[in-house]
Amino acid sequence: MTTTLLPLQSSAIQLRDAIEYPAAGVSSKVLIKDNNCQYNLLCLAAGSEVSEHSSPRNATVNVIEGKGILTLEGKDIVLEPGVFVFLPARALHALKAEQNLAFILTLSEAK
Repeated sequence: MTTTLLPLQSSAIQLRDAIEYPAAGVSSKVLIKDNNCQYNLLCLAAGSEVSEHSSPRNATVNVIEGKGILTLEGKDIVLEPGVFVFLPARALHALKAEQNLAFILTLSEAK
């Protein structure tokens, strides 16, 4: 069973209070999950990388703070606060955090 930070009802959280950067690598917290979507807070330590992979689900990235590079289907996208990215299911992507980087990753069912 996955522990979530929010109950499956109307609720709110101050994201900045939930951000915790690991000494190295990636930290992930499930904010909320239902039958259709999962909302995760990902925190990457500066210099961390996530190797190229794909997911069977559509996803979005909404950057809260920091800076990084998302390579999506061979194209580099600068991740910085305010950037929103849609990743279609099965799209190859990789990630590098140039600074500590925090974002919301939403996974939805692929159609």
